[in-house]
Amino acid sequence: MRIISGKCKGRKLSIISGRDIRPTSDRIRESIFNIIAEKIKGAVVLDLFAGTGALGLEAISRGADHAFFIDKSDYALNIVKNNIIKCNFNNNTTLIHQDILQTDYHFSQVNSKPDIVFMDPPYNCGLIEKTLLQPVLTDLLSDNALIIAEHSKKEKITKPFSGLDIIDQRKYGRTLVSFFEKREKQKA
Repeated sequence: MRIISGKCKGRKLSIISGRDIRPTSDRIRESIFNIIAEKIKGAVVLDLFAGTGALGLEAISRGADHAFFIDKSDYALNIVKNNIIKCNFNNNTTLIHQDILQTDYHFSQVNSKPDIVFMDPPYNCGLIEKTLLQPVLTDLLSDNALIIAEHSKKEKITKPFSGLDIIDQRKYGRTLVSFFEKREKQKA
């Protein structure tokens, strides 16, 4: 696994070993970043279920200002930290050890309004819907923020989410990438 483009193009990243881990492939990452290219420069990024941190690191390499990496696994966050050091992105990143699905989690350590959120949780566990149903996440986002969720094509996203509109879905083999945009609030 490597950084595809930008300042750290070609930089190899540390990966997480084990069968339970499924990092976003280079092909899918490249496709996602081609779709959102115009939104990257200067963006604040939130990488949920961070894993190796490849999505957030790719964003910084392409010009994002800051990335927050959230994962509940110490092991995963150590891999992310190692990858941050490899890319020399220490000043552009924040690591947060937390399970975002805990009922008392309020994103208090995210001190900027994210413009882009990447979600790549374990497949077929319903974690995307559980995360998107948390109103605190939508409230945290900047106006017109994007949420990009990678999931199994078997895992259907069916519920409406308060404050979010699904604007696109792309299929890559057994993977589906869903794009959500924060809906502008109606004036009273």
